[in-house]
Amino acid sequence: MVSTTTTQNATATNETLPDMSIAPFATALNGVNQTMNMVFRDVIWWGLGVLAMAILTIRLTQRAMAHWRHMSAMGLSADQQAYWAKHTRSIFWKFKKYILYAPLGKKRHNREIKLSKAGNMGTIPSRFHSILIAMFILSNLAFCCVLNYTRQNKWSIIAELRGRSGVLAVVNMIALIIFAGRNNPLIPLLQISFDTYNLMHRWVGRMVVLEVVIHTICWAIVKHAATGWSGMWEMMVDDPFIGWGTVGTVAMVILLIQSFSPIRHAFYEVFLNVHIILAFVAIIGTWIHCKVANLPMTTWVEALFILWVLERCIRFGRILWFNYSRKEGWTKATIQALPGDACRVTLRLPKQVSIKPGSHAYLRFGSVKMWDSHPFSVSWVENKPRNPVLPYSEKGESQRQQDTDLVSDVSFIIQAQTGMTRTLFEKAYASHGKTLNTRAAFEGPYGGHHSLDSYGHVVLFAGSSGITHQIPYVQHLIQGFNDGTVATRKITLVWITRETESLEWVRPWMDTILHMPRRREILNIKLFVTRPQNARQIVSQSTTVQMTPGRPNVDLLMEKEMESQKGAMCVTVCGPGGLADNVRGAVRKAQHKGVVDFIEESFTW
Repeated sequence: MVSTTTTQNATATNETLPDMSIAPFATALNGVNQTMNMVFRDVIWWGLGVLAMAILTIRLTQRAMAHWRHMSAMGLSADQQAYWAKHTRSIFWKFKKYILYAPLGKKRHNREIKLSKAGNMGTIPSRFHSILIAMFILSNLAFCCVLNYTRQNKWSIIAELRGRSGVLAVVNMIALIIFAGRNNPLIPLLQISFDTYNLMHRWVGRMVVLEVVIHTICWAIVKHAATGWSGMWEMMVDDPFIGWGTVGTVAMVILLIQSFSPIRHAFYEVFLNVHIILAFVAIIGTWIHCKVANLPMTTWVEALFILWVLERCIRFGRILWFNYSRKEGWTKATIQALPGDACRVTLRLPKQVSIKPGSHAYLRFGSVKMWDSHPFSVSWVENKPRNPVLPYSEKGESQRQQDTDLVSDVSFIIQAQTGMTRTLFEKAYASHGKTLNTRAAFEGPYGGHHSLDSYGHVVLFAGSSGITHQIPYVQHLIQGFNDGTVATRKITLVWITRETESLEWVRPWMDTILHMPRRREILNIKLFVTRPQNARQIVSQSTTVQMTPGRPNVDLLMEKEMESQKGAMCVTVCGPGGLADNVRGAVRKAQHKGVVDFIEESFTW
């Protein structure tokens, strides 16, 4: 009787004590609060969805306003567009000045933090981008910290964090893949540059790696407490669930290390190829890790893998579509070495391609690192008949036949830096006549989402080879001015270059523009040569084409443009980061004076 009572008391005592076992909390979903995990999954997905819808609403409103302005001002003179130069509400220009266009600090945004000629620490996000990044990081950290700390078993709390961080990592991997895609349909829909998506891709990737590391450490802490180091290594080797999870973790950590800006910039081409391979390994490792344990995240990993493969297939499909035809064969490239260590590259595509101003494309060259691709702004597009006009006679009558089937010649200026661009220049320079002919691949066009047709006043800043981004806008707007299809009544092109020999880069295209009808009525060109061999040789050819030695005072230029503002103004810049930051600062200073929008074209990688 005593023995029975003692046993019952011991049982009752054991039932009231917390379960201090350790091993179960290192496996499966033991201790994981899956309900809360799904709540936070929904919060992240809904948050991204609401953000996308908010941006879409703003973009649609902007498009409607631009269309209204375009239709209203298209038939008006410069002086009659004064209404569109004035603000209707101060909240708009204040938001642009202090949030949307503002750098994180006082001035620096796109000027790279240089470590050497080849490597740097990257750029600093803008204030608006920083707000979005901070919200994303802080929300993910907060989600990881929302745990049931009232549990008496500390190992179960660690298990809950293990589950939370793992779920969040997979959830964010979907956004990571979406942000990485060049063919993301959200880019044209939301009119957000790929450069911005690339920025978000990097920060989401860092958070994914952090959450994966937390996930792995939580497992390791519990497993080590239960079995020691020997048990941990045994599971890594023998258990596919842990083994493939470890493979995925290691791949992601290496991805993070090799993505550090100095490494990425110094060895970009190697980085890009290794990045793709490691991303594939990370996805496969994560999928097997989830599949073996039959975790609910398995379908999410399968979805992001499909997205990743689909985007790659679309890239390949675009390359085939634009670069091959049975009549013409594959795309041919003519690469001409120019003064100033630059190449003028003309691709003869086997079919006609519609390319908007402000577009860019990724190029590959058969004789120069065929698998490497780099983005370059489209400088010039010329559509030509596939075959020339040929005379022929039939029954004694002379006739001419016109081939209406067109092909596109697409031209680029590629300034030699390091890697592929340097090799391309050296090969062209060493070729006969300093001209290299080879096969090439055109992937694009991308971008070109910003229309300047509704602005009465357009100011285009270009630094060095950044002129290639602005020339198509100049040609398009002058042609639209002649056709009466744009509201633009004044164009100011400001080009800053080191030496006069850089003028040769775009000479054939500028000659065409300068001979366009009524060009003098609308276009003013201000050319600044920062390192002329002889300043006395810098002479302005006319009042509409001015050449000046030295660097421009961007603030002063903007003040003069504001004094003669014609309707709504848009200022765009494409060039070195220092120039872009100066233009950004000048535009911010002018916000209270009138309607001035700002567009920055950059490829920050």
